[in-house]
Amino acid sequence: MAYDERLEHEAIQDVVTRLVARFTGTRSAEQVEAAVRTAYGRFADSPVRDFIPVLVEHDSKELLRGGTA
Repeated sequence: MAYDERLEHEAIQDVVTRLVARFTGTRSAEQVEAAVRTAYGRFADSPVRDFIPVLVEHDSKELLRGGTA
């Protein structure tokens, strides 16, 4: 299956939506979006794109919890 950048961006937006809901009351939507952008940027040069949304979600959660993803 060929890489589809549009689908990847949709999946990343889904990550933002899930994390905004999960961190409601502790983090603002802007903080969540910033964490996701930071995590997503780490994978910009990754040649294999299949698991990027999963990895971004994991790293974003760590950042939002105050960890060092």
